[in-house]
Amino acid sequence: MIVADTNLLVYAMTYGPHRELAQSVLRKDPEWHAPTLWRSEFRSALAGYLRAEAMSYEEILEAIDKTEFFMAGKEHSVDSTAVMRLVADSTSSAYDCEFVALANHLNAPLVTSDSRLLRDFPNRAFAPDRFLAA
Repeated sequence: MIVADTNLLVYAMTYGPHRELAQSVLRKDPEWHAPTLWRSEFRSALAGYLRAEAMSYEEILEAIDKTEFFMAGKEHSVDSTAVMRLVADSTSSAYDCEFVALANHLNAPLVTSDSRLLRDFPNRAFAPDRFLAA
């Protein structure tokens, strides 16, 4: 079981330069969890793809459907106190600290490419290549 940040979900569920790495993480551990915030972040990332014409509207909707199905039952509310404690002890945003708080709660690694999370939480956050090497 891992906590997947939104970028990892985007990479795994769309076609792009990081897809193979994300798919390798998925093959190693197919049980991905995330705070419910992932949905808004995912939509925002795909909106960027739509506006840049990197994906069609139909492809966007297909990616959303596929990812929502994949994440069904693995989305979690996160304790606000735990999030704010992490914010107080780091330079990471409250949004990013939701993923760390969930990883702490589930005692699972957070797989992310976010350099700030990797720096602020080196014992909980793992880059995909580091996760794959473990």
